[in-house]
Amino acid sequence: MPLRDTLARVDADLAAGRVPVARQRLRGLVSSFPNDLTLRRRLAETYRLYGEPAEAGRWMYLESDRDTAETAAFEARYGTPEQRMRALAWSGSESLAQTAFARGQLEAVRVACSDSMGHPVSWDTVPDGGTKTDSGNSPLTDFLAGAGCLLAVVAFLAIWVNGLVALFD
Repeated sequence: MPLRDTLARVDADLAAGRVPVARQRLRGLVSSFPNDLTLRRRLAETYRLYGEPAEAGRWMYLESDRDTAETAAFEARYGTPEQRMRALAWSGSESLAQTAFARGQLEAVRVACSDSMGHPVSWDTVPDGGTKTDSGNSPLTDFLAGAGCLLAVVAFLAIWVNGLVALFD
């Protein structure tokens, strides 16, 4: 559905009091057009109707006329630079931003995230939140866990085969 048609539906939903539906439509639009500041502003206005300052602050974070209380609520909810970078859901370079303020905000978040991670990051390679790929267990613990799973599968298959044999006896 074209952007204009979806925005018309958002307006109709809001006029009819269907705020959750309008919010979902706007979330979908922001997901499809992550660099459109106008859509982000509309989504923030919808979250204000819900009384959710952190989410309103999230979507107004790139605007110079943002509310300081909403910005503080956003920064409190998404406490690390990595969390903020993921929450902002930007795509591509900061140079794609429509205003100098937005470019500055995006660059500040990206630089803070790079400093925190200890290596350069970009908006196209947003960190996943620091999930560890290593289990942190000793090799013996990992082996025993794997052996236990294998034993459970073998026991299941043995019971299944025994039942199948008993069925045909």
